[in-house]
Amino acid sequence: MTINNSIIVKIGGKILENRENLEFTLSQFKSLLHGDILQKVIIIPGGGLRADFIRSMDDKLKIGDDLAHWMAIYAMNYNGVKLCNNFKEVNCTDNYEMLQTWLKSENEKGIFVFLPYDYLSREDQLPHNWDVTSDSITLYLAYKLKLKECYLIKDVDSIMINEKGQEKAIKEMTTSDYIKFKNSNRLESEMFGASKFKKSQPVDSYLLFLIDKTKVSCVLLNGIASKSRILEYFDITKTQNRTYTKIY
Repeated sequence: MTINNSIIVKIGGKILENRENLEFTLSQFKSLLHGDILQKVIIIPGGGLRADFIRSMDDKLKIGDDLAHWMAIYAMNYNGVKLCNNFKEVNCTDNYEMLQTWLKSENEKGIFVFLPYDYLSREDQLPHNWDVTSDSITLYLAYKLKLKECYLIKDVDSIMINEKGQEKAIKEMTTSDYIKFKNSNRLESEMFGASKFKKSQPVDSYLLFLIDKTKVSCVLLNGIASKSRILEYFDITKTQNRTYTKIY
């Protein structure tokens, strides 16, 4: 699957900003570590409401792509520090080289939050616009760390299509499939429960380019409380009943 059964995950704002959802998401990862299904979990924090505020400010004041880009990434750092302060069992670092060393260690196990601002400001390989969010940043970091896939933990059960009035989850799709469904207005996302659908952006648009370029795939999983989607995904005995969408 990955180096030493290690994964990188982005935890979205809707999960980060809800204590119950965040605790439930972390508890699932801790269970996977305890059961030796995973060895290491690297968390990339989403920007959440702070990034949304920066986007709104940019819309109104036109602060510019460069400033908005780095402010949004700094918001990710802030959310990561807050997460680590609230959960003492979670480690936190902005040292990319240390993260690489930890990832390669065969004897260590645990959860690390990576604060991406310092590394991304040094590398600066991503476009400075709103097409790039923490989704693309997570996949980019997965590629740099030589991981085969990344996981986006959101408040979305999976990518859905509406066929003859029936919602249907798409478990696996190529980037071309995603674009085709989106352009045909068939792509929907279960954002507010099964009875309420809205057209949405389940992933940022630059992510599709990165998937094609790096060959790193992306898996969407629901992290809200009461839905054990993360545990289900890694349970090889429940392959038929898992709820997720993988884009490759």
